[in-house]
Amino acid sequence: MKKITIAFIGILFVFSIIACTDNKKETETSSENEHTHTDSAELPENLEPAKNPTYMDGSSIIIEADHMKGMKGAEATVLSSFDTTAYVVSYTPTTGGKRVDNHKWVIQEEINEAGTKEMTPGTEVTLLADHMEGMKGAAAEIEAAEKTTVYMVDYTPTTGGEKVTNHKWVIEEEIKAK
Repeated sequence: MKKITIAFIGILFVFSIIACTDNKKETETSSENEHTHTDSAELPENLEPAKNPTYMDGSSIIIEADHMKGMKGAEATVLSSFDTTAYVVSYTPTTGGKRVDNHKWVIQEEINEAGTKEMTPGTEVTLLADHMEGMKGAAAEIEAAEKTTVYMVDYTPTTGGEKVTNHKWVIEEEIKAK
């Protein structure tokens, strides 16, 4: 009986390792899909440049945000800045795949229903933003809102790889002077 119990525990152990390995692969794949960045420099209509940004166009900065792999600590260049409301949103990509939770940031001008009305947490909206694959046209939920200056930046990931161009958006609190 003791040998059967030990064999049973061994089999359970092997199956649990296999299950954990499979889950890890699924998580990594979904994370990669959630962070496929598009590099379009196209800006929403009616977006006005910031009146008094802390960091001017062309400024060298360090990104303190951790929105994407290799972003935190990356050296970047400010391309443009805008005064607007930035939103944290959760959405399911139109291309399929897992729901993206707490994506930072989508701005007022990138939300179909927003107009000039500030959206509140819990509001269901349609995204006009096209920062990531499957974002444009996706149904989303507003998680948080912050009136701030947003920056579009180019940066080189700290993990190596190609330069990320026209990244939308980092907010003022997520960057510092180089």
